[in-house]
Amino acid sequence: MGLIDDPSMKEIIVEFCDESLELLDELEACLEELEEDPTKTAKLEQFGQVIDRIMGAAKSIGADEIATFCDLGKAIGYKSSQIKDVALLEVVAAILFDAHDLLGRMVDQLKTGNDNGLKSLNTQAFVTRLKWLQDKFKNIERSSVAYKNDKEVLDQTSIDDLMSSLGL
Repeated sequence: MGLIDDPSMKEIIVEFCDESLELLDELEACLEELEEDPTKTAKLEQFGQVIDRIMGAAKSIGADEIATFCDLGKAIGYKSSQIKDVALLEVVAAILFDAHDLLGRMVDQLKTGNDNGLKSLNTQAFVTRLKWLQDKFKNIERSSVAYKNDKEVLDQTSIDDLMSSLGL
């Protein structure tokens, strides 16, 4: 039985959810600033850093689907920070708003004990947008921040693998 399934650890799970909801507010603020001015790509870096904090905490409590979903959000944030096309950045912001919404619902489900994750959420439109974005990212190499570790840069395969692991 993992931490997430242990009834005696409910308080820790609730604390994770409460902290994650606060971090989701930070993510929303980043996205709102990006939406106002899509050239502020530093907000995408900040998005990646904040969602990484949720990912780390999710891994520590065994909320693997949330962690993987955060990893995908982090990859999109970091990779899109390399984009200069304002129209594409506007689309990225919209997709990250969708990701923010889905992540919030996943955290809410966990907090209420309904750990069905993405299975119980309608994700088809989001998946369609991710696949479109995936195609736009094909030729972008992430270089300014190491992704997994110092030897591995974010490449298209990492996004493909994350989507696959989520069943998307």
